[in-house]
Amino acid sequence: MALRDRIAAPEKDTEDHDLANIYRERLLEEIDVDELARLSPAQRRVRLERMLSRLLSLDGPILSAQERGALVQRIVDDALGLGVLEPLLADESVTEIMVNGPQDVFVERNGQVQRVPTRFASSEQLYQTIDRIVSSVNRRVDESSPMVDARLPTGERVNVIIPPLALDGPTMTIRRFPTPFRMGELVGKGSLDEQTASLLAACVRARLNVVVSGGTGSGKTTFLNALSGLIPDDERIVTIEDAAELSLQQGHVVRLESRPANVEGRGAVTIRDLVRNALRMRPDRIIVGEVRGGETMDMLQAMNTGHDGSLATVHANSAFDALGRLETLASMSELDLPVTTIRDQINSAIDVVVHLARGVDGSRRVVEVQALVSERRGDYRMSPLAEFVPGPLGPDHTVSGRFVQYGLPDELRERLRRAGETAFVAEDVLG
Repeated sequence: MALRDRIAAPEKDTEDHDLANIYRERLLEEIDVDELARLSPAQRRVRLERMLSRLLSLDGPILSAQERGALVQRIVDDALGLGVLEPLLADESVTEIMVNGPQDVFVERNGQVQRVPTRFASSEQLYQTIDRIVSSVNRRVDESSPMVDARLPTGERVNVIIPPLALDGPTMTIRRFPTPFRMGELVGKGSLDEQTASLLAACVRARLNVVVSGGTGSGKTTFLNALSGLIPDDERIVTIEDAAELSLQQGHVVRLESRPANVEGRGAVTIRDLVRNALRMRPDRIIVGEVRGGETMDMLQAMNTGHDGSLATVHANSAFDALGRLETLASMSELDLPVTTIRDQINSAIDVVVHLARGVDGSRRVVEVQALVSERRGDYRMSPLAEFVPGPLGPDHTVSGRFVQYGLPDELRERLRRAGETAFVAEDVLG
């Protein structure tokens, strides 16, 4: 039976899926897997596109040039990439992809979430896409391990959760990270003003320990990347993350990434393990992508024992709340330390907290910069360095406002002076 007879009069909503399945099978019969393995990703795509075009020309249905191009792209995307998600990944305006089962796909563009017409043909196709992602980083997801974090080869972070935990079907969230911004670019985007950026640059150069806090999607990782870009090139930097997101430009960077347990429940390497190991690697700076457990105490101890200038992020609702959050996380270590001892560690280790927030219009900006001025085991006291004062909402709920600076506390001014940051020595610079 001729191929065009096999696909005669399909239902319109299944026609593309049926065609893709037929030609996917034909392609599998034609390709030489060993030969493809020796080609680069770009060469593989070109080779498969040419083979498919030839097959369609030989006995394919009558298609317009646009329909043929879309069919070829779909089949090749399924073979080499992430299928129906490939066009979304190719769209640079998309910063997050949220798959809520095979029929519901949402994306974030410019801080706004919107539904898109992209669909998976079935739950099985979605599971195949998930398996392709997690297997590429030697991880697994199944009923016994229904949650997993992974990373695409191009750097996007992926979170997957499947039934029985996800009641409406497999759910996948892909967060992509734009080309790392430098601090000047964030100033240009309105994330902070020049004076605050100059102060934070001085704090990083002066080796102050800085914590970046904020809620989910507030831009903590982006801002941490910008801060890390201010570290001198001649320093050895060790980065520690659950899923590698940071992209440092310096020449002497060691990147560490945690690892979950294998099928037998063994082989896990936690953030805490990596922080402890980093201390044996002669780092000038330690950057922890996000503290979320007992490793917080190890990080604080590192900051208190000669590893000045370290950076970290933490989930919190304000700069002051970040201190309480660090205290809670540090108490999760097995050391069973009293609260006063943990507070002593935080007061001694943390110098500056930068808090970011996401506006109703999707904008992300620094909303407060606070210096920690409390000592030893005393209650936390903070001194404001800068804050964003919002104005009335504009058209379409756009956020406007201005940045306000405050005077530096004496101890911070002295540390900047000793580090040679003379622009911030005079009392009236920010006052």
